Amino acid sequence: MKLYIVTGMSGSGKSSVMDVMEDIGYYCIDNIPPRLIPQFVDLCRKSEKGIEKIAVAVDIRTGDMFAEIYHALQDLRSEKDVDVKIIFIEADDEVIIKRYKETRRKHPLDEKFDGNMHAAIEFERSQLAQLRAVADYYIETSYLSAAQLKEQIYNIFFGNTSESLVIKVMSFGFKYGVSTESDLVFDVRCLPNPYYIEDLRNHTGVEKNVQDYVMSFEESQELYNKLTKLLDFLVPLYIKEGKSQLVIAFGCTGGKHRSITFAEHISQHLIKSGYKVHKYHRDITKDKKI
Repeated sequence: MKLYIVTGMSGSGKSSVMDVMEDIGYYCIDNIPPRLIPQFVDLCRKSEKGIEKIAVAVDIRTGDMFAEIYHALQDLRSEKDVDVKIIFIEADDEVIIKRYKETRRKHPLDEKFDGNMHAAIEFERSQLAQLRAVADYYIETSYLSAAQLKEQIYNIFFGNTSESLVIKVMSFGFKYGVSTESDLVFDVRCLPNPYYIEDLRNHTGVEKNVQDYVMSFEESQELYNKLTKLLDFLVPLYIKEGKSQLVIAFGCTGGKHRSITFAEHISQHLIKSGYKVHKYHRDITKDKKI
């Protein structure tokens, strides 16, 4: 039986994640008290339909009962026939506040902090810190559209097994915000920028002419060689530790040229090494001129 526990910050997109998981065949329960999860799993185990894929959303809405999630996890992971994974959904403070204002909904801790959203979010982060630290998957939704979030959930599940490591290689632009979901972040703003070449400005790093320019410099080649050696050393260590997802991010100023070039090249290296790789260029369409 596969059990995914979806948790994270209020307003970060957990409901959207649960909708996607229901679409791909998971039996979903939202806002379940943690102490009831083992009992719910047992009911599914005994079900005539043979429910083998379950997703439950657990967060601060359960109040004082939320602390029981750690005991529930201990019980669940002691059962040999249940594969338990945690998906943690995150977003920046200001993004969360904006989302609540747009939907005109109250934060679950609104009354506790007399409407002070910043204090509520800070308290919630402190309560979730321990669970965030042990999460198997981490998704930062601040800069994701609904379609991009759906794509990330699909990437986690399709073609994946509980024993494998999925490597997500992404590019981003620092001008749009640092990728906080990443395990490894490499800043490639130190390399020559194709933006200042008129013939390359409106192209991106997925195109050969931009890649050829970026990689034509000695420092680019040396950086690539050092990075591949580093990743060849690190990835097996992550696998040995049982990590399910590794997010490697490359950032440049706008997320269009250098970061994409390196994400593309490193992805190819990892694929040739036999790893499961998903590429994602977060900011490739930002400020796109039609």
